[in-house]
Amino acid sequence: MKLYLPWYVLFSRAMVGLLFGMAGYYKVFVQGPAAHAAQWFTVPYANSWMPHWLLLATGVTVPFVEFTAGWLLVIGLFRRPAAVTLGFLLLLVTYGHELKEPLFNVNSHIIPRFLLLIPVWILPLESDRFSLDWLRANRTKARDKL
Repeated sequence: MKLYLPWYVLFSRAMVGLLFGMAGYYKVFVQGPAAHAAQWFTVPYANSWMPHWLLLATGVTVPFVEFTAGWLLVIGLFRRPAAVTLGFLLLLVTYGHELKEPLFNVNSHIIPRFLLLIPVWILPLESDRFSLDWLRANRTKARDKL
């Protein structure tokens, strides 16, 4: 099992990173952050308890967070902070969907992403040999030995 652990971490980290990174890419460079904010935040939640400025700020920011944290996961740089950030993003998305539709089915895109984030959260850096974080840590160890 230990032999396959680095591959398991790589595939789960890269897969969830691609899911978020490509969604963020689409929202930033194809759809546009303002259109994303209008489609998913300001228009659908205009009559909710949340002020317009908060909806707009969140709707414009989310694509950049998805894009940045997703691609950081793909390359394995700052993987744990990026994964925690995406966990908070999933909480935000879950709350938004449940606010609009209390029996929203989270199985389609929230749960799979959450499950793929778990190994990134819990497995140690030493088991992620195919990441920039691992390379950085080992360069620091090698430098300290000199």
